[in-house]
Amino acid sequence: MRIVSESRLTAVLARVPAAPRVVVSGNFATPARALAVLDTAVAEYRLFALNAQLGLPTRPGVLLETPFVGPGMRGRAALRYFPSRLSLVPQLLKQGLPPDVVLVHTTPPVDGVVSLGTEVNILPAAIEAVRARGGLVIAQLNPHMPFTYGDGVLPVDEIDYALEAEEPLPSPALRALGDTARTIGARVADLVADGSTLQLGIGGIPDATLAALTGHAGLAVWSEMFSDGVLTLDRAGVLDPAEPVTASFVFGSPELYKWVDRNPRVRLLRTEKTNDPAVIARQRALVSVNSALEVDLFAQANASRVRGTIYSGFGGQTDFVVGALHSPSGRAIIALPSWHPKADVSTIVPRLTGPVTSFQHSFLVSEHGVATIWGRDADEQARQIVDRVAHPDAREELRIRGRELGLSLGA
Repeated sequence: MRIVSESRLTAVLARVPAAPRVVVSGNFATPARALAVLDTAVAEYRLFALNAQLGLPTRPGVLLETPFVGPGMRGRAALRYFPSRLSLVPQLLKQGLPPDVVLVHTTPPVDGVVSLGTEVNILPAAIEAVRARGGLVIAQLNPHMPFTYGDGVLPVDEIDYALEAEEPLPSPALRALGDTARTIGARVADLVADGSTLQLGIGGIPDATLAALTGHAGLAVWSEMFSDGVLTLDRAGVLDPAEPVTASFVFGSPELYKWVDRNPRVRLLRTEKTNDPAVIARQRALVSVNSALEVDLFAQANASRVRGTIYSGFGGQTDFVVGALHSPSGRAIIALPSWHPKADVSTIVPRLTGPVTSFQHSFLVSEHGVATIWGRDADEQARQIVDRVAHPDAREELRIRGRELGLSLGA
């Protein structure tokens, strides 16, 4: 690893092949300074990131690529969306979308290694893929990046060039939990037995669920990601101290970043491990909690598209739904509000008109109640979705449309 100045790094990047594919740390770990240098040095390039936040280069000449759309890419005309389970994205990078440059955000070197810190995810696979084709690995060394253990600890020999840049890590905006989210979170928490292993997605409802779990005991975490709610559980004594908190990336408050720094109980692994349904299935009583944009009477969930336009993507939802169903005593839960306040429409629809993100869940949950899906026939599933999950104002229309679809929904 050679530590270089911005001007020297600019000269290095100016020599990369035309229109290179650049894989960069996503979520809240994007190396902003290094990416700005690349954007200055390279006229045209393809930028690949997961759940990219605001602030990415979006000028002409930058083609955005992702299997999971974040705010920094959402709604952009120059966007290529690649549908993929998160567990398969490493194979996508190695086979179909090989990178020419990988930009990572790391700790400064200690004893010949650096840590990828808060974002491990697909990056080890990206580094292997770019190394296999003779590309560049560039690190932004930041003393504010927490040192985390697991698959993100890299020998400095794996990095070609490094840029020193001290800057605080960004955190997501604080969200106040509304009454609907709290009610849903409490209902979901009632479905979690002591001693379960948790996977929770991103958003207000997973956050509310974690807040409602502080009275539980012996919980473990095996998840794609986690945020401050897990720190709350740890401080409440809810987590099993014998089980490491396992994920592939983390984001949250500065307090959370301080907690994960050199914490031997936190282990960040590459996506191929955390999101492998077979590995998930081996976790004890894995309870998967995810949300959706809409659910239909066949218990199919859409978490990807709004009115036909890509909003996010599969992420890890499909991986964890399958893994949870195969885990002994595991449960796959989809939780969502029954009504979309901005669009002023029911989130429960007769039948999805777009792609399905996941299906065959254990339970569907809204502020109105819980529908038991697993082990019920199709008619009973639909009846419970209408009677227990849908908004009262939508129920009669759902019954009418459901009968037209061949479902027996009673009077």
